[in-house]
Amino acid sequence: MGDFDAIRRFTDEAILEPDSIARARKHALELGAEPVSAPVGAQLAVLAAACNALNMVEIGTGGGVSGLWLMHGSPRATLTSIDNEPEHLAVARQSFADAGVPTARARFITGRAADVLPRMNEAAYDIVLVDADAERVIEYVEHGLRLVRPGGMVLVPRVLSGGAVADPVKRDPATAAYRSLIQETQESPAVLAALSIVGEGLLQLTTVRPTS
Repeated sequence: MGDFDAIRRFTDEAILEPDSIARARKHALELGAEPVSAPVGAQLAVLAAACNALNMVEIGTGGGVSGLWLMHGSPRATLTSIDNEPEHLAVARQSFADAGVPTARARFITGRAADVLPRMNEAAYDIVLVDADAERVIEYVEHGLRLVRPGGMVLVPRVLSGGAVADPVKRDPATAAYRSLIQETQESPAVLAALSIVGEGLLQLTTVRPTS
């Protein structure tokens, strides 16, 4: 095992996941909804805390793991979570209840993100997490950048899953979309972008604030 692999393994094993999130992870896996890894979840929590987030949006509820990590970082926040799978939302809703999250702080919307996002208020959110429909990730990120307040963050997990984006041979639609997203956000003067390689990767975006 090389140094890089050893570091990755160490960081993957170093995170202590809260019991409520570990239970949600178990339910998500049983459901077949692949949750974010614990290292990525821990980063979500830190970013939510650093933003002092009060209003958050999650595109892709899964089994509720990523949403619980966000709420772990900012327990006073309100989270709106969107998914087109009612079964995923039901499991997430139960996981949030089991974790003691007040029902007033979690709103679950059944529907396609492409239909829901255009109806949401502009510049009204601190964090938008994009974890659904990889092939439409650029479209969702554009919506996310519209929805976040100045200085808010758009977060995209899984951008490095399996190392596919680093392999020029891989040209499937999802890999191509993530590769294009990384390139476009790095080149854009409108956003600041950082790419974490922990876990399955996490692209972190924030809008550039005007200088005057």
